[in-house]
Amino acid sequence: METLIQENSMTIGLAGNPNCGKTTLFNALTGSHQHVGNWPGVTVVTKMGHAMVGSEGGGTEVDIIDLPGTYSLTAYSEEEKAARNFLIETRPAVVIDVMNADALERNLYLAVQILELGVPLVLALNMMDEVRRHGKDIDTRLLTELTGCPAIETVARTGKGKLCLLDAAFLLARERAGRWEPLRISYGPDLDPVLDEMEGIVEQAGLMAGQVPPRWVGIKFLEGDESIIRRCRETGPEATGRLEALSAKAAAHLKKTLRAGPDAIIADYRYGYITSIARKVVRYPEVADERIRLSDRMDQVLTHQLAGPLIMALVIYVLYILTFKAGKVPMELVQGAFAWLGQATEAAMPAGLLRSLVASGVIAGVGGVLGFVPLIMIMFFLISALEDTGYVARMAYMLDRVFRIFGLHGTSVLPFIVAGGIAGGCAVPGVMATRALRSPKEKLATLLVTPFMTCGAKVPVFLMLAAAFFPGSEAGVMFLVTLTAWVSALLVAKLLRSTVVRGESTPFVMELPPYRTPTLRGLCIHTWERSWDYMRKAGTTILAISVLLWAAMTFPGLPEQRARDFDARAAAVAGQIEAARAQGRDAAGLEDGLKRLGARRSEEGLRASAAGRAGVALESVSHLAGFNWRVNIALVGGLAAKEVIVSTLGTAYSLGEVDTKDPEPLSRLLAADATFPKAAALALIIFVILYAPCSVTIVTMARESSWKWAAFALVFNTSLAYVAAVAVFQTARLFL
Repeated sequence: METLIQENSMTIGLAGNPNCGKTTLFNALTGSHQHVGNWPGVTVVTKMGHAMVGSEGGGTEVDIIDLPGTYSLTAYSEEEKAARNFLIETRPAVVIDVMNADALERNLYLAVQILELGVPLVLALNMMDEVRRHGKDIDTRLLTELTGCPAIETVARTGKGKLCLLDAAFLLARERAGRWEPLRISYGPDLDPVLDEMEGIVEQAGLMAGQVPPRWVGIKFLEGDESIIRRCRETGPEATGRLEALSAKAAAHLKKTLRAGPDAIIADYRYGYITSIARKVVRYPEVADERIRLSDRMDQVLTHQLAGPLIMALVIYVLYILTFKAGKVPMELVQGAFAWLGQATEAAMPAGLLRSLVASGVIAGVGGVLGFVPLIMIMFFLISALEDTGYVARMAYMLDRVFRIFGLHGTSVLPFIVAGGIAGGCAVPGVMATRALRSPKEKLATLLVTPFMTCGAKVPVFLMLAAAFFPGSEAGVMFLVTLTAWVSALLVAKLLRSTVVRGESTPFVMELPPYRTPTLRGLCIHTWERSWDYMRKAGTTILAISVLLWAAMTFPGLPEQRARDFDARAAAVAGQIEAARAQGRDAAGLEDGLKRLGARRSEEGLRASAAGRAGVALESVSHLAGFNWRVNIALVGGLAAKEVIVSTLGTAYSLGEVDTKDPEPLSRLLAADATFPKAAALALIIFVILYAPCSVTIVTMARESSWKWAAFALVFNTSLAYVAAVAVFQTARLFL
């Protein structure tokens, strides 16, 4: 069995349950900076880093592969498939199984399955500081003897034990030199004879020869692993038929005698093996009645059936209060700076297309997005704190009861949160996180409604509208927007699960990690990474789209004769102003008239542009939702990226709004637009929540499902958003 060990390189797999600190340890070993969150599924695809081992002897570079967090190798979920396929097909030199040592029995279940494959394994007993804080101890030397695997104590968040861990993995890989020695567990008198017979059939037929042990293939048949059965059927249909017959016979026998299936019996014997080890190596405090751990005490309140959801709503509301209280002044300063910069640019540059491009296309467009960076950074900081404490996992646990009512799975909470369930996420990783769902129907329903969440791209739109139409109540507005996004997603999911995405629900099992105190360094890293992604997008993608939309809002422009008429009238008024000033008369009225004339010329020019004509054409439909032609332009641009809605509105109002004496932020210009009332603002909020995902999300949805469902989301979401926006506008205008 050939492995990836080479002369000067080695491949090490990093496996482990969700919430075991695996990604934190990966960062410590490789020096990379990946996001760490306390919920399952944070690592959905494999990631690679590099480290050097034995540098004093010349050194060997090792490739460390961070496998998806998974509880087993049964291959029901995408994480399990990815982890198992890596082990079988890539065949690493050694695997490090990162364990939450405070929950040794549960974490050993994955280790046993890796050992049954025969992979050289090192046990990383992580969070040993918490083990000792709770009064327990683990005999690592005895654990090494009983399992045959080196057991190394680590504390991933501080990097303690990482060098010993790498050395142990390196030495084990060299010692085994490509030999895979599978663990053989007795599965009782009912299954052991069947497995022996299966092992002979697999060896004779050469099923998956050179990849996995023959007995392991037999176990997979007894467990009903469709992926392995299908693979064997392709290469040895006759042998596969015999194996399936033996499996069916064993299942029928067990059902009669023990009222259980082979998979349940196998799991029972594995846990029996694990328990026998844990009882010998784990030493508990001598106190007879062990004190309830702090995490358990906190969970009695924070996950209470009635108090828990109320506390969760309060936490989110307070998050928004803190965001707006702390971010109001910095946001106004940044927005004012961009507004001043735009005005200064207009004053410094000669009139013409270049000045218009810089002031209206670049500064007004990109500045409209970057103006919200202070609020975004504060929000990301607070959200990272919730994630790192472990509270986000409690949110998923509590919401499982609610999600079941709407045909979703408890794991669906995680894509929602990643996508912006607490404002500030991104729909792309949210859609990718649906891989954690085992049921294809539940995955599809979750995938289709995840873009409803308040992603970081939508946040500037809602912040702008809240500041313009609900000054002083921004936190309440953002809280209601978040609540509306969740409710909309659940209601639409129920509709889909009752019609086009019908199917059975699957059970929900989730580990609640212990509460942890976030580190300031970690929070700052997470905040900067997310904020930098946001700013980088504004400086690249949004800049490019802003320039393209500026061009669409500038050309072809006014007809030549109409432009000459405006210029002639402007010249006449300018002459009157000079004459009045020469005679010592007040020219303020004439100056205001000149500004109005200039604004009218700009607005007519914008209407005559390609984008303006499209926006005006759409008004025949959009007026029912209260959207004027400027908003229509922005919403069309938002199909590329939702941040473009703000930048496009900034450009549209910069090109065509009445001039003001002082530079004004976009929110004030929007509030002053008589053609866009408060009822229309409410309708726009609903529309942005629901309408078609951005282009990158559409592509991701297609990859995770199919182009058919991606197209369905594009059409269905936009249609639903329009109907909802019309209903909100027509109702709100009666009361506002």
